Amino acid sequence: MLEYLPEISGKEKRAGDGGPLDVLIDFYHAFNSGDMKGLEAVWFDGEAPSMDNPIGGIRRGWASIAEGYAKLFGGAARVNVTFHDFTSQGGEDWYLFVGRERGVCWTPETRLDLAFRTTRWFVRIDSRWRQLHHHGSVEDPTMLAAYQRLIFAAN
Repeated sequence: MLEYLPEISGKEKRAGDGGPLDVLIDFYHAFNSGDMKGLEAVWFDGEAPSMDNPIGGIRRGWASIAEGYAKLFGGAARVNVTFHDFTSQGGEDWYLFVGRERGVCWTPETRLDLAFRTTRWFVRIDSRWRQLHHHGSVEDPTMLAAYQRLIFAAN
């Protein structure tokens, strides 16, 4: 288990060791800032990574994942999330974070509180930790429908 943090928004102080917790913090900083270069630095490149969530569906390969982020960041809706209520476990070359995200999606006209279940899997190759897989899901179908309307209507 890594050092305990109650939540991660991307604003936390990094350990500076390039470990999986640092990379997780880097992910949330890049996502919440709409920073594509930062996301690219966190994710594996090539065809290996995958992502599955209610907005982007199943995406395989960094190019497809990047396309999904670009659509999200290019629309009128903005999203900001914090990772919380999570556990972590890992080995020498893999690390898994399982928890929840809470946050907000907003447009100039609307604000929606968000709640997701989230899994992020990181692996170490060539002494560098990078995200290999993300899975996000929603427990509340009403919130999901409202979120999809906001995101898809804004793009």
